[in-house]
Amino acid sequence: MCFNTNKLLSDFEVKLRLQRYASSSIKTYKNALTKFLVAFQQYDLEHISLVQIQTFIHHLQTKDSISATYQKQILASISKFYLLYYKRKLNLSPLYPKRKAKPLPKYLTVSEVKRLLQQCANLKHECILKILYGCGLRVSEVIALKITDIDSTAMRLMVRAAKGKKDRVLPLPLTLLENLRQYYLAYLPKEYLFEGQSGGKYTAKSIQSFIKKYAHKANIQKSVTPHMLRHSYATHQLENGINIRYVQELLGHNSIKTTELYTHVTKISKNNISNPLDHL
Repeated sequence: MCFNTNKLLSDFEVKLRLQRYASSSIKTYKNALTKFLVAFQQYDLEHISLVQIQTFIHHLQTKDSISATYQKQILASISKFYLLYYKRKLNLSPLYPKRKAKPLPKYLTVSEVKRLLQQCANLKHECILKILYGCGLRVSEVIALKITDIDSTAMRLMVRAAKGKKDRVLPLPLTLLENLRQYYLAYLPKEYLFEGQSGGKYTAKSIQSFIKKYAHKANIQKSVTPHMLRHSYATHQLENGINIRYVQELLGHNSIKTTELYTHVTKISKNNISNPLDHL
């Protein structure tokens, strides 16, 4: 049974938007579902069997060498599609890759952060770098900030509808506030705190680009990303003795296990745990 793939994807997007999925999530779902719809273009979608889906996934593994992450995205999109269109709850758990141990977060040392900032001669870029590192924000949270999210009286910064649609309040460093006041007078943003040349949100791609440029100029021998500054914030907070539960709240993590990853790269445990050899 032939169907119109583009129309189906368009309808799928509408349904996801009605459920208030983030634009980035919708894009991921649609891209992953496209492969499935193209492969089963001549089939009756409503009655596709689990064995057929298993064969499809195996084909992608062997012929296209898809990654474990992409495999999970495809399976999640298929599950969502069947739930929305046919009210059919598929049990695809046997087709998901085995869980891998999460790699340790990559971060910058305090010295590297200083060198990165020293290479920045652009006031807007400097403010963005300082918010990423000084508040531990995700790049998506930075570009979504509005002028009204900065409360200079209470010295706090509001992050609205972040990952998981949660709001959170963060302390605003005094030095950052001073930078932001200079930036505001120089750029006069209208709605978003950081706007592009034509207005509207500043782009994540622009932030990624200038960070790589400054990292290269600072001779940092790492592939530096905006998220690495968030990792650096968390690592340095724990190194400074900040309670892990508080760091979890500042980062907006649902689970303490996510925050605990940072304890493996800090010096705290090394400082607090004595070696039995020293007591002989």
